[in-house]
Amino acid sequence: MKPALSAALPIVGAVALDAVLADPARWHPVAGFGKVAAAAELSLYGDTRAAGVRFVALNVGAPVLLSALAERLLVGRPLVRGVLLAAVTWTTLGGTSLIREGERMAELLEAGDIDAARGRLGHLCARDASGLNTAELSRATVESLAENTSDAVIAPLFWAAIGGLPAVVGYRAVNTLDAMVGYRSERYENFGWAAARLDDLANLLPARFTAVLACLLAPTVDGTVAQAWRVTRRDASHHPSPNAGHPEAAFAGALGVQLGGVNVYEDATEDRGTLGDGPAPQVGDILRAARLSRRVGLAATAILAVKSGLLSGRHRRGCAERSVGRP
Repeated sequence: MKPALSAALPIVGAVALDAVLADPARWHPVAGFGKVAAAAELSLYGDTRAAGVRFVALNVGAPVLLSALAERLLVGRPLVRGVLLAAVTWTTLGGTSLIREGERMAELLEAGDIDAARGRLGHLCARDASGLNTAELSRATVESLAENTSDAVIAPLFWAAIGGLPAVVGYRAVNTLDAMVGYRSERYENFGWAAARLDDLANLLPARFTAVLACLLAPTVDGTVAQAWRVTRRDASHHPSPNAGHPEAAFAGALGVQLGGVNVYEDATEDRGTLGDGPAPQVGDILRAARLSRRVGLAATAILAVKSGLLSGRHRRGCAERSVGRP
């Protein structure tokens, strides 16, 4: 098998596994990591940024080092190495489950089952859904589809293609820690600072890549590239997150709806700004957002698979040139 092809196949293989199997039903590695991290928090917690840095260094550093060691041991076995990368990347992806949850929300709202939809929203985000109406549930679902297209699809593929096993494992570790301790609360204001800032850094490029693809694919959901790009450039910075505003604004522009506003959580209320010019999302817009999410994921898979192959070919040529140049 050609080196470039063998480097690209893990990206395609991971997406194929996610499409067929979705998230592992039992013994999910990310869930296992979360339990280990939660146990580590009990002994490492302190209401200081320094304590949070130690917590992140341990829980990210250990799996990254183990992954780097595994890659090193498999240098002469590209097939096994590729299968391992595909399998691990699959466990970090959530694209198929994300689409299914979005479609399920649309079904419940279309049927008028508001109570069931409120209960289901927790599968997508952490908002307090108890008082949300159909329009607000639709907005929450579209926003979650947009943000998680970046976090749960594009970012893992991006880091797998760019940095292989250590990078994708490191990304998912950082993202999981951010979900655990990276939000603002009395307990995590200081301790969660390192996890939140590292997650911001890890998602900096993937979020913008997601936004660009969503803009380019806007015509596939009856939008326009120009409108989507205009809204993204104008409104992405309205969001309090340095990253989430980019895919959310791009989806808002592509779908011709207005996202953002005030969100209520268990322990906080946030004003997410206003993204887009159109009306509030309706139930049908959830299905359009799901289609856009799927197409963005497929486009990213193709681009990153090619990129991974090119990086592999360039690396091998560089090694060959250095070998020839030796006395």
